[in-house]
Amino acid sequence: ANVCVVKVDGTPYLCKVDEVGEICVNSGATGMAYFGLLGITKNVFEAFPVTAAGVPVSDQPFTRTGLLGFVGPDYLVFVVGKLDGLMTVSGRRHNADDVVATALAVEPMKFVYRGRIAVFSVTVLHDDRIVLVAEQRPDASEEDSFQWMSRVLQAIDSIHQVGVYCLALVPANTLPKAPLGGIHISETKQRFLDGALHPCNVLMCPHTCVTNLPKPRQKQPDVGPASMIVGNLVAGKRIAQASGRDVTQLEDNDQARKFLYLADVLQWRAQTTPDHSLFLLLNSKGTVASTASCIQLHKRAERVAVALMEKGRLNVGDHVALVFPPGVDLISTFYGCLYAGCIPITVRPPHPQNLATTLPTVKMIVEVSKSACILTTQAIMKLLKSKEAATAVDIKTWPTILDTDEMPKKKLATIFRPTSPEMLAYLDFSVSTTGILAGVKMSHAATSALCRSIKLQCELYPSRQIAICIDPYCGLGFALWCLCSVYSGHQSILVPPLELESNVSLWLSAVSQYKVRVTFCSYSVMEMCTKGLGTQTDILRMKGVNLSCVRTCMVVAEERPRITLTQSFSKLFKDLGLSARAVSTTFGCRVNIAICLQGTAGPDPTTVYVDMRALRHDRVRLVERGSPHSLPLMESGKILPGVKVIIAHTETKGPLGDSHLGEIWVSSPHNATGYYTVYGEEALHADHFTARLSFGDTQTLWARTGYLGFLRRTELTDASGERHDALYVVGSLDETLELRGMRYHPIDIETSVIRAHKSIAECAVFTWTNLLVVVVELEGSEQEALDLVALVTNVVLEEHYLIVGVVVIVDPGVIPINSRGEKQRMHLRDVFLADQLDPIYVAYNM
Repeated sequence: ANVCVVKVDGTPYLCKVDEVGEICVNSGATGMAYFGLLGITKNVFEAFPVTAAGVPVSDQPFTRTGLLGFVGPDYLVFVVGKLDGLMTVSGRRHNADDVVATALAVEPMKFVYRGRIAVFSVTVLHDDRIVLVAEQRPDASEEDSFQWMSRVLQAIDSIHQVGVYCLALVPANTLPKAPLGGIHISETKQRFLDGALHPCNVLMCPHTCVTNLPKPRQKQPDVGPASMIVGNLVAGKRIAQASGRDVTQLEDNDQARKFLYLADVLQWRAQTTPDHSLFLLLNSKGTVASTASCIQLHKRAERVAVALMEKGRLNVGDHVALVFPPGVDLISTFYGCLYAGCIPITVRPPHPQNLATTLPTVKMIVEVSKSACILTTQAIMKLLKSKEAATAVDIKTWPTILDTDEMPKKKLATIFRPTSPEMLAYLDFSVSTTGILAGVKMSHAATSALCRSIKLQCELYPSRQIAICIDPYCGLGFALWCLCSVYSGHQSILVPPLELESNVSLWLSAVSQYKVRVTFCSYSVMEMCTKGLGTQTDILRMKGVNLSCVRTCMVVAEERPRITLTQSFSKLFKDLGLSARAVSTTFGCRVNIAICLQGTAGPDPTTVYVDMRALRHDRVRLVERGSPHSLPLMESGKILPGVKVIIAHTETKGPLGDSHLGEIWVSSPHNATGYYTVYGEEALHADHFTARLSFGDTQTLWARTGYLGFLRRTELTDASGERHDALYVVGSLDETLELRGMRYHPIDIETSVIRAHKSIAECAVFTWTNLLVVVVELEGSEQEALDLVALVTNVVLEEHYLIVGVVVIVDPGVIPINSRGEKQRMHLRDVFLADQLDPIYVAYNM
C-alpha cells in the first residue's frame, strides 16, 4: 500500500514533512465506492494527490481516510485526529478530540461521564464557535458543576488558546448515541441549534470569545443645520415638512367659534336635541347597560356640579380626581366639573385583587395633580378607605371623597363660563413606558380644536355611530370616550376593554350588530381578539357577525405601528367581511394626543421597508421588501386637520430633508399647553412645548414629541389634490438603547428573540450598567428553559451585532404591560434590580 498526507482544503496538494493533513491510502484492499452515491464516491475514493508544481504523484487513485496525521521517520504513520472533528476558529485549526482530552484532564470522574463529552463548532457571526456538551453525574450539585465548568474553560483557554463559546451539561444518558457506541455528534449539534438539548447547566462566554464584532460607531462632528439645508437643496430634496388640511379655510368656522367651550356645546345640545342619544354602554353580554341622551347628560352634570359646590365646598379652579370604571358616570362627572368651574383629572380605579401595585398609582396621581377632592362610586370609596388599602398607601391623607350614588336633586344656579379659551379645561395624566408620570394641561381652546380636528377627519355628525373599545383615562382614548360625542353629536357605543376578558367577541359583535363604519380599539384589544377568536371565525359567522360595514378600524397608539399584529388581525377577520384596507393606526403622544389618524377619506396607509443597520446610525435607507435586514414600517394614519409636522435633528435642532430620520416636532391648535407636572425628570422637559428650529423658519413654536421618525412624499394624492406626505414613526427616543455608539430600538431586538424559538411567548430588553439584559417568557416545559440561553445569545449576535449580558427566563405574564398594550420595560428593570422577578433561570454570560 502507498500512503500520503494531503492538505485538508481544496486541491489535494502533498503536505510538507512536518505538516499535519489528511491521510490518503492507495491499496488493492480499500473499498471502491459508496453504493449509489456518485458525488461523494468521486471525492473520497478517487483523489489524485499532486506535488506543489501540480504534477500527480501517481496514476492510481488514492482513498481519503478522513483521518488527520503525518508521516514520521522510518515511514511510520502517526494519526492525530479525525477530519470531522476539525474546527477552524479565527483562522486557527483545533481538533475536537484534543479539546475533549483537555476537558477530561480536569478531575473528570466526579462530575461527568468519561466517554460522554461532545465537542463541535457552530457558526455565529461569520466565525466558528466551540461548544462543549457533557453528561453530568446525577449526584453532582450545581455548585460543583459550575466550578468544574469554569476550570474547564481556563484549561482549554491556556492549553489551546481558544475560548469556548458555550459549555452545557445535560442529565445522564440524554445525549444521542451513535450506531457504534459513543456520542452522535451531528445529532447533538442539531439538537443544540434547534433548542432541543434540554441542558441542566449552561455557561455562555460570548464576551470573551467573540472578537470579530464590527468596530463601535465613532460619532462624527455634526454637520451644522445650515449646511444640512444647503445639502438638501443641492441634492434636490425638499425639507421634511407636512401638514393636515388647513382648518381656517373650512366651512364650519362659525360653528367652531360657537363651540369653543364644551360645556356650552352640551347645554346647546340639551336644548335643541334633548332626546338625542349620545352614549350607549355595553356590558359583557352585549346588552345595553346604560345610555345617556343630551338632556340626561346635562342634568347629571348639573347635579354633580351642585354636589361639588355644596358637599365638597370647592372653588372655581380646584382640581377634582374622577376615579370611575369606564362608563357614563365618568363622562357626566367630567361635565359636572366643567359646569362648576373645576378642573377634572380622570384616574383608572385601583384593581380590588391587586391593590398593592394599582393603588399607589392612584394615590400618586391624586397627590401630584393636587386634587382637592375625589369623585367616585360608593364601592370604590369603601375600597380606598379599606384595611387592605391601608397596607398599600396612607389612607388618612386622601382628600375629600364624594360618592356620586347619592346626589342632591337641586338645580344649578349658574353654570360656570371660562373668561378666556386659554383657561385650563382638564389635566391628562399618563404613565409613560419609561415609568415617568406626566400630566399635560389642556386648555378650552385646545380641547375644542382637538374635537373639531377629529370630527373633520372622521366625518362625524349626529346621525353617525362609532364604536370605541379603549380605556378612557388618558390621551386619545379619553378624548374619544368623553369629548368627541358631545362636540360632534354622534352616538358613541362604549365597550369597556375589561368586559372582553369574559366575552372576547363583544367588541366585534357590537360593531356588526350596530353596523358601525368607524371603530377605535387598542393593541391589547386587537391582540385579545386575534388570540382568543383565532379558531372561532366560523362560529362567529354562524352567529351572523359581519364586519363588511367597517370602513376604518383604528388602533389608538403611541408607538411604532405593530405591523404583524394589524396584518394578522386583518387576515383573520377577512372571513367575516373585514376589508383588507380597513385597519390602520393613530399616533399621538404627551405633547399632542392626536397627530395622525386615518379617518374616512384619503389614500390608504403605505408601508415602506428600511435597512435596520442604517437605522442604528440614525439614517433611513429604503430597500426592497424581503431584502436582508429589512424592517417594514407602516404609516401612522393621516396627519389631522390643523396639524403641522416637521422633522428636526435631535442635536442641532435644524430641519431635515425628506426621508431623513429625526425627531418629530408638531405645531397645532390642539397641542397641550405644557406639562402640569412631570414626576421624574423635570429638567428634560422644559423646552418640550416651545421649541424653535435653529435655522430656517425660526419663528414658529413647535412641541417636541420625543419620537424618532421621518416624512416621505408619496406618489399618492390626498383629499386636497396635493401629493400625499406620509409620516413614519420609528420609536420613542426615551426607550432607545445607546450601545456601541449606535441607537437600538428595543422592539427590533425583541422581535428577533421571539423568532428564535417556538416556546418564547414574549420578550423585553433593557440595559443595566453596560450590559444588555434580555427577559424571555417561556411558554412550555421548564426543561426547555436553558435551551433558550444559547439561542437568544446567538440571534442577537447574528442580527444586531450585540453581546447579551444577562438572559432571564421567566413564566408567561411576568413582563408588565400597560393598558395601551405597551411593555413597561423600565418597570421590569426596577423589578429585576430589586431581585423580585422570581425567574425560572438567570444566565450571566461571561
